[in-house]
Parts: sequence; structure tokens; C-alpha cells
Amino acid sequence: MTTAAARRRHLRWAVELTGLPTAAGREHRVVRWVQDWLAQRRNLALRRDRYGNMLISRKGAKRGGRPVLFTAHLDHPAFVITKVRDRRHLECEFRGGVRPPYFPNAKVLAYDSRDKAHRGAIIEHRKGKVFDEVTVRLSKATEALAVDDLATWELPRARVHKGVLEAPACDDLAGVAAALSAMDELRGTRGVGDVRILLTRAEETGFLGAIAACRTGLIPSSAKVIALENSRSFAESPIGAGPILRVGDRISIFHHGLAFEISRIAMSMESRRRGFKWQRKLMPGGACEATTFQAFGYESVCLCLPLGNYHNMANLAEIIDGQRGVKARIAPEFISVADYHGLVEWLIACGRTLSGPTRRGSDQADGAAAIRTMMEKIDAAKGYVLREKAARI
Repeated sequence: MTTAAARRRHLRWAVELTGLPTAAGREHRVVRWVQDWLAQRRNLALRRDRYGNMLISRKGAKRGGRPVLFTAHLDHPAFVITKVRDRRHLECEFRGGVRPPYFPNAKVLAYDSRDKAHRGAIIEHRKGKVFDEVTVRLSKATEALAVDDLATWELPRARVHKGVLEAPACDDLAGVAAALSAMDELRGTRGVGDVRILLTRAEETGFLGAIAACRTGLIPSSAKVIALENSRSFAESPIGAGPILRVGDRISIFHHGLAFEISRIAMSMESRRRGFKWQRKLMPGGACEATTFQAFGYESVCLCLPLGNYHNMANLAEIIDGQRGVKARIAPEFISVADYHGLVEWLIACGRTLSGPTRRGSDQADGAAAIRTMMEKIDAAKGYVLREKAARI
């Protein structure tokens, strides 16, 4: 297990990252944070494709076997300014998925090029050709804002309170923090093979960064891809019950062999580490990048954190059900701190276990082959039951 000091460090990174303003196509503040983090770690290398996706790898890592790739996206649903009408009024498009009842009169913060926040409120919401569009009236006149600046919901700063991380953007910046935290623990560990991190852009507008990364060849074709997400919690996937092996989403089912490998790692951790909890769920409330990677031929699964106030939408279930008297309210997303630390530990174990040399039939074997081996062992031990029955038919 990681030390108490390491856990404090990992949580600090999560608080810092989940508080940063970001939007699809406007991820530069998060990118800058990651670059500063990498600058302090000389044994990690950064490579980008022409679309700005970031691939982080360990210098000098042995390239034998199949790479293990942790992926997370750098954006969160937010606004991008498309027109400055005058010193008090902005036209914006909203890049992400939030239901219409949440927009009217909602308060926003628009960030200028110097990172100064300007308060405003939505005075008009309409359906655009591609994205939802809004008109924002600023509280004070300014000439500091320009086209292509971003705006977010006005929310409190990220904080940890009673074992919960409340933040403007857990999805998916807590996933970014978890991936970096795991890599920080793995980067100097002997025996760890080829573990990498892929940080993608513009996920909230339809997995655009992941699609681009697949097409540009940034990801080795043999990679085992573990997509990280923050997924809407349901009664059967509660916050605080542990990170989740997401076996599928509302679009597809993920790779059975890789899911088997990762579940075996979790079961081993559960038996050896006091307090470690995990879940295995479908999580059909949305879609994630694991579907994209699988569509392009990669073995992929998803590990996710159960998330409250998905996309900052409080009372979402009641709004969907159309319950009377329930107000659509923008609020911080939240995750369990224990779930977050559990995810980091799980990723560390996956990095250590899955990145070693592949030996068919061993504990390091590919999941699909391991399942076949398990079935053959069962048949060898118990198959006589079927054979003796067949002899009497």
C-alpha cells in the first residue's frame, strides 16, 4: 500500500486538478498543470500527437510484452465564448451534456487570458445547430474577455469535507489525478514494465481526442487500455463502496479478457489488504472512452469512481422523472476520498501485474487465454461427470 504521505500528496493533486477551469478544446490550464508536474520528474517523458493528446511514459522502460495504458480526459462540460456583444454581454456555446432545466438564470464565471474570473448569469438558453447556446450578462462591464475564452458554472472551490471531495470538475480530472498518482508510485519501481498514460482532449463533445489518438497511432496496437472515468452513481453502485470495474456502458460491453485480469487483481488485493473495496458494474448512465478504444480494435475496459451530481446536475434523477416541485440546481460534483485512494492503489497493482512479460497459462497470461485455461482445468478435474452421463444416454 502507499504511505500516508503519498496519499496526502495524491489527494492534494486531486483537489488542485478538479478545481481548474477546463472545457473541450480549452484544456490548456490542465495541460499546464500536468507539464509543471512532469517537469519535476526527469524519468518521465511526454509525447503529443498533432491534436494535443498527451502520452506520458517512463524513460528506459522495457518495451517487451504489451503496454498498459491508463487513459483519462482533460475536459469537463463548460462554455466557450463565441461572440462578445458588448462589455456586459457574451454569446457562448456549451460543450458537454447538461439538461435544459439547469441553464435558466444559472450563474457562471468567465475566465480571461490572465485567469481572472468575471461573474455573470445566463439570461437566454437556446438549442444551437451543434451545441446548446446561451447569452450571458456579466455583473460588471469588462473589456478583458475575448472570443475563445472559456466560462464555467459558478461553484465553490474544490475541498475535502468529511471524507468527500467536492469539486467543480471531478469528471474527469479526478481520473487524471489518479493516473498521475499511480505513475508517480510506479516510475521508480523495479520490475515494472511498459506502463503509460494517455490524456485526451475533447471527450465531452463525443470522444474526439480518443478518436484522434487511435487514428494517429499514438497508442500501440497491442496496448491494454484502462480508461478512467467518474460515472454517475446509482443505488446499486454507491459512492463509498469502492472504485468500480466498469464492464460496459450504455453503448457497448468492454473486453472480457482484460476485465477478467483486472478483477483477479482486485480479488487478490481484497484478500490481502485490509479495507480495500471494489465493485463490478455495468454503469449504463453514460458512455466512456473505453467504447471508442474498443471500436478501434483495442482491448479496453474502464475503471471508474462513482460520482455524485453528475455533470454538476443536482437532483438529476428527480428531474429526469419529471417530479413536481424539484428544482434543477447546479452543484459541485463529489466523490469518496476512500474510493479515490482505492482507485490509485488498484492502478498501481494493475501496472505492476499487467505490464510484466506475458506467459500463456501463468498469472501473467492474457485474460482471454487465462479464462480458457481455467475452463480446461475445470473440465480436466470434473469432466468425468459429463462423460459418464453421456455413456448412459
